[in-house]
Amino acid sequence: MTCLPYSASAVQLRAALKRRASPAKAKTLAAFFKTGSGQYAQGDKFLGIPVPAQRVLARSFCALPLKDIAVLLQSPVHEERLTALIILVGKFERAQGAARQRIARFYLKNLKRVNNWDLVDLTAPRILGAYLYEQGQGIDVLRRLACSNNLWERRAAMVSTFYFIRRKSAQEAFLVARVLFNDEHDLMHKAVGWMLRETGKRVSRDVLEKFLRRHYKNMPRTALRYAIEHFSRTRRQGYLRGKA
Repeated sequence: MTCLPYSASAVQLRAALKRRASPAKAKTLAAFFKTGSGQYAQGDKFLGIPVPAQRVLARSFCALPLKDIAVLLQSPVHEERLTALIILVGKFERAQGAARQRIARFYLKNLKRVNNWDLVDLTAPRILGAYLYEQGQGIDVLRRLACSNNLWERRAAMVSTFYFIRRKSAQEAFLVARVLFNDEHDLMHKAVGWMLRETGKRVSRDVLEKFLRRHYKNMPRTALRYAIEHFSRTRRQGYLRGKA
């Protein structure tokens, strides 16, 4: 599927999404993504469109201007934000030089609207992580985001380190993880454990264990369980019983 002309707009994309809506699926997704009162995604609204269908639309609307992406990111409708972000990832990965920098800065500026865990996980490594790695300025930005009062900025800081991990660098993940050990939110404990587990798989098991031996007693239990998921049963029990 080829891109629509550059004149394609947020209004057109919204209409295309609505034509694919499924009220029954929307109800299921609203429950899965914790949209009830007091939950982390309170107020998020769903049309009930599977991600693969959104990817197809994103390819068709790949020339959508940043100003229209900004409009969609302000939407309370989850699929409008997600499809816009999928388009943004594609733009970033095709861009070079100043255009790539402009998209990365746009993403950072709008990061508070990347406000559910799937939105963060699908975009933060591929835009923010890639940009910071290329610019050699990851530590300062990641530390700032990890100290944010906004849950999604903190998760973006942690998950962005996946790009570094895939390039055999664990220090960024370890730094952000230490900042987030005292985070109160279970979503952050899972993200920390996930990234630590990936350092063991993709960087070095020895590097991960060295970090864990120093910090495991101060880690949230959920983060520790995720981090040691692929260890042997005996090794896992050692960590969980405080006898690593």
